[in-house]
Amino acid sequence: MKILFAIQGTGNGHLSRAKEMIPHIQQHGQLDLLVSGNQNEVQFPYLINYKKQGIGFTFGKKGGIDFIDSIKQLKPFQLLTDIYQLPVENYDLVINDFEPVSAWACKIKKVPCIGLSHQASFLSPKTPRIENSDPISPWILKNYAPTNKHIGFHFQEYDSFIKTPVIRSLVRKNGLSNKEHITVYLPAYSDEIITDVFNKIPDIEWHVFSKHSKKAYYKKNVSIQPIHNLAFIESLCSSNGLITNGGFESPAEAMYLKKKLMVIPMSNQYEQQCNAKAMKLMGITVVNKIDENFYMSLKNWLTYACPVNVNYYDTVAKTIDEIFLDMVPELKLALE
Repeated sequence: MKILFAIQGTGNGHLSRAKEMIPHIQQHGQLDLLVSGNQNEVQFPYLINYKKQGIGFTFGKKGGIDFIDSIKQLKPFQLLTDIYQLPVENYDLVINDFEPVSAWACKIKKVPCIGLSHQASFLSPKTPRIENSDPISPWILKNYAPTNKHIGFHFQEYDSFIKTPVIRSLVRKNGLSNKEHITVYLPAYSDEIITDVFNKIPDIEWHVFSKHSKKAYYKKNVSIQPIHNLAFIESLCSSNGLITNGGFESPAEAMYLKKKLMVIPMSNQYEQQCNAKAMKLMGITVVNKIDENFYMSLKNWLTYACPVNVNYYDTVAKTIDEIFLDMVPELKLALE
């Protein structure tokens, strides 16, 4: 069987999850890889057969998306060309982690495509959502990368096709400790905004992983360092807690490690706002933004916050087997 695994490259979570899945998918056939988007820092050890522009966004520095730069990066004619020229018809199956080029190519050419992503969990009405959202954002999330069948990942199994998060094997194997520092990953905020607020609490050591700095440096009790998988994992596993955005993988890993967690979802980012609501329902501290009130929220979190209790078992092999033993035969019959 010839398989194409297409992965969203905006952010680090998709590629980090893909690294755990690829060895299991390779057991079922000849595998090629496609990545679209370029807002990531993941050290990826596999050959990428197709690298596409795709559709993504640029992280801003004030808590949200840089819409101007995101629009500048959008190349609609290149996107359409990539969709029509991608040879998905040469594959027996496309597995898609929220990647639009291959998803729409499969839809046009009627090639079997199975979604395997966190975003697929939002196809269930049972998944937590924010109220009074604009109608466009949910529509985009649903139609960005359409697939024939899907498996979703979320913090809890809200529906029959939703699995608990994929935790990186390096996180599972790393020894746990507590050196009392706090790990921070807030890619939508500038280093200056982050250091200004954390310098106000000098008795805490802050490990900040920055999307905006290419070199490591200190500003008093705050260390700033570029994003690197191993350094981040080591910091998180030995931390007293994590402060991060409303993404999926990093919060899930903090929960798995029994670290206390504060979430600051990106503004005007529907998926992160929904993730934040799900985490708030689980008892996790959610703060809307870093502003004049953030200092007191931070002090309260440091004093009173506790980890949530979750059990995220390693089900990657079982999930991949489910695709090939159950979903692929069903999909072939449906498309005949």
